[in-house]
Amino acid sequence: MKTSHFVRATTFGAVAVLLASIAVRAVTSAPAATSKSTRAFPVTQAQGGEETATLAAGCFWSMDATYRKIRGVRSVEPGFAGGKTQNPSYDQVVTGTTGHAETINVIYDPKVVSYGTLLRVMMTTNDPTTLNRQGADEGTQYRSAIFVRSAAQKTVALDEIRRMNASRIWKNPVVTQVAAFSNFYRAEEYHLNYYNRNPNVPYSKAVIAPKIAKFNSKFKSIAK
Repeated sequence: MKTSHFVRATTFGAVAVLLASIAVRAVTSAPAATSKSTRAFPVTQAQGGEETATLAAGCFWSMDATYRKIRGVRSVEPGFAGGKTQNPSYDQVVTGTTGHAETINVIYDPKVVSYGTLLRVMMTTNDPTTLNRQGADEGTQYRSAIFVRSAAQKTVALDEIRRMNASRIWKNPVVTQVAAFSNFYRAEEYHLNYYNRNPNVPYSKAVIAPKIAKFNSKFKSIAK
């Protein structure tokens, strides 16, 4: 069954669901949410001294909003990674048939913020212990995954997962996938910087804002 962002408030009660369904559906079904991509969108590339982190942890609207607040991060772009369909649309990915996960591509300065810190933010502000699920969102497209671009990134990813398990921040063990990077396709324009452009819609208030608040509480030292 196809899912979409407007159902993501199901855990917040029937009234919240109804309001979110009306308000957020209008946004997500608006501009270019076609079932078939017409072109590949440009992806921002790292420049001298910068590095790229490609991370998945459920809804990319929440991830996008959180990582924009990190000092040393120059660019955050939501998109899709880890699947086989080329240039997929959002409508295709949410069916769960493309193999892609909702993902963010983060361009950052490693002299300001480390790769390990970016992973700790991901596995603290999002639940890394639920397989193919974040909150009400369920399916492989919502899996927790770190798409590593080098042997060094893989080593850091595995170390951070071990640390996270040892810290007992979460009751259950981390199930975040560590996979070799193969592709990243940027999402449609209306997904970019979604929270900051739509802070008052029910989904932003009910789901994204609490994650930002958690980031602000746990990671004050790296916030812009």
